[in-house]
Amino acid sequence: MTTASQTPHGWEPVLSVRQVLSLERVLAGEPEVVAGAGQLDRPVRWVHVAEAADVGVMLSGGEMVLTTGVLLAGDEAKQAEYVQSLHRAEAAAVVLGLGRAFPAPPEAMRRAADRCGLPMVVLHRPFPFAELTEEVQSRLVRRKFAAVSLSESIRTALTGLITAGAPLQRLLDEVAVHSGCPVVVTNLAHRVLATAGERPAVDDVLRDWERIARQAGGAHGDGWISAELGGRGERWGRLLLCGHRGPAATGRLLADRAAEALVLHRMLGGSSAASWEEQSAQGLLTDLVSGAVPARTLLPRARAAGLPVNRRTFVPLVVLGPGPEELDRVLRLLGLSGLVAELADGAAAVLLSLARDQDAVALTGHFAARLRAGSGAVIAAADARTAWDEVPAGLREARHVADAVADSSHTLDLPDVVRLRDVHLRGLVRLLRDDPHVQSFAERELDGLLCAAEPELLGVLRTYLATGRNKSRTAQLHHVSRPALYRRLEAIQTRLGVDLDDFEQAASVHIALLAHDAQQR
Repeated sequence: MTTASQTPHGWEPVLSVRQVLSLERVLAGEPEVVAGAGQLDRPVRWVHVAEAADVGVMLSGGEMVLTTGVLLAGDEAKQAEYVQSLHRAEAAAVVLGLGRAFPAPPEAMRRAADRCGLPMVVLHRPFPFAELTEEVQSRLVRRKFAAVSLSESIRTALTGLITAGAPLQRLLDEVAVHSGCPVVVTNLAHRVLATAGERPAVDDVLRDWERIARQAGGAHGDGWISAELGGRGERWGRLLLCGHRGPAATGRLLADRAAEALVLHRMLGGSSAASWEEQSAQGLLTDLVSGAVPARTLLPRARAAGLPVNRRTFVPLVVLGPGPEELDRVLRLLGLSGLVAELADGAAAVLLSLARDQDAVALTGHFAARLRAGSGAVIAAADARTAWDEVPAGLREARHVADAVADSSHTLDLPDVVRLRDVHLRGLVRLLRDDPHVQSFAERELDGLLCAAEPELLGVLRTYLATGRNKSRTAQLHHVSRPALYRRLEAIQTRLGVDLDDFEQAASVHIALLAHDAQQR
């Protein structure tokens, strides 16, 4: 982590060679670039006046070296070696003051600089090197001070919010004010976890998020600046400034300071009133579900959370409806060991830990029956796992099943415990929704409707296929006459270039629509 005494990462207090040459004091010396003109954007970290022939050994890189060349006159081999030594030391440029030693640019130095790609500048008028050094050094110091000042200002503001117990959203709002652009926090799969900024601008970003995530994830161009979120060797997310219009260095500094604050906020538990145990369970199950951390690495944390892990059977569940408090109550009532954590969208994850000689199916069913008795809970489950390394896949499978059930309007006939086989095709599509081949298939099959941006026709198609191509039922649900429905179906078939009376073509479109809906969700 950057300290207050350091220059913030991504904001080096530098000028380019081109910027130095455009300074008023330097222009008074009538500078002329005689070599390396294509490298004038090199950063100048410092200015060094040196007449020593072996000056290269004194440099650390990024220096603009000023010299009269008095020790090089009359020896072309020394002149070439001088330039090569600067190149090896990664100097930014060499500036030669013409005068008694060199009344004209020395050809040996110019050729060597051209070969190395080192910018070489000559000054045609006598020029006090001290003036150039003073001007550049003072500008560099001012830049460094401004960078440190801005960095500390942002860090102080965000740390103050964390200390006051502000929620994550308040921190992001502060970052959005400083950056003047939408701020998005995602997980490693580019799923949006939180946003901040002016609502219309944020909506524009989210409306086209899939494309933006592919193009901007990790990019640092055109105002799209990202910073990784993580600590202690674990990376768990990304913060993205979407379309920052200020200097790129300012944006990178903002992103870095914001990322530090979010990591600290997460480590301290934010403003959550939950106990340390609940926070530990939530972090553990969240990490297991995301797969960001290898399961074996999380085993000590599971033990510390009080979950039995030796010679156990694990049943991953995702529950829609009851909150974590009710789930904990039922677990205690039944004497079952398990961890509970709240997920997004009103879902909760439950990881049951059973003895190997216990009947996992029967106990899971008993748990589900108790939950459903007092509410309309939906309990999605993966098959029991005996290996801890298989738990993350089981939790993700249970989440897929729960999502598939949530997408369906046919929940009344579901069993107490819903498994992948109970959600049929919808469940399969859910599992495959992130596969690029499935995404490409869905876009290709539905292109005629998606490009036309006609949600009404898409809705008619969805209802028509969901009702088993029942025209009467579709017309009734959309409150249109049969002739009007026929016209809509004809328009859909024309746009898609398919015959919905053909079973195979209708099935293909139906699968594509399920995949599209899964992606949109």
